[in-house]
Amino acid sequence: MTLGLINPNPVVHAKKERVARSEDPHADDAVDPLDVYDILFLRLRIRFCLFPDKFRKKDIRDPEHPYSLEQLSVLSEESITVDDKLGRILITFTPTIQYCSMATVIGLCLRVKLKHCFPPHYKVDIKVAAGSHANEESVNKQLNDKERVAAALENPNLLQLVDECLYSSEL
Repeated sequence: MTLGLINPNPVVHAKKERVARSEDPHADDAVDPLDVYDILFLRLRIRFCLFPDKFRKKDIRDPEHPYSLEQLSVLSEESITVDDKLGRILITFTPTIQYCSMATVIGLCLRVKLKHCFPPHYKVDIKVAAGSHANEESVNKQLNDKERVAAALENPNLLQLVDECLYSSEL
């Protein structure tokens, strides 16, 4: 039971306007950071997503507030790194406060969404930005351990919270 909001007054930013990119079916199939960002915030392209209808027009909502992670500057285009040759994606996010108790939930949301949108040969690493969280090492360890992630997603209450953040239509 939560007694109150961890961050009752977050700074809310405007969503970025996106410039349309070509959808040439013969274009290079390499993944770039903007592809990942577009998938996370469903801007334009969904060519990699295995379940596009499930995620259409859905931003990832913050677990505590009715704002998207983009609006709270938890995630930015610059915080995504892709090595397409090695099939690796690194997402670095910044919680709104240093003692954010929802950092692992945010990381789970990112992981679940990318899991549904990329083939299994892509390795996704999710980390909190250096110095942005009081328990940075612990959160990073939880978010990148397969067994811990699987166990977390077996918890019905936690899975419901992740689903609400991913599939909320309030944004």
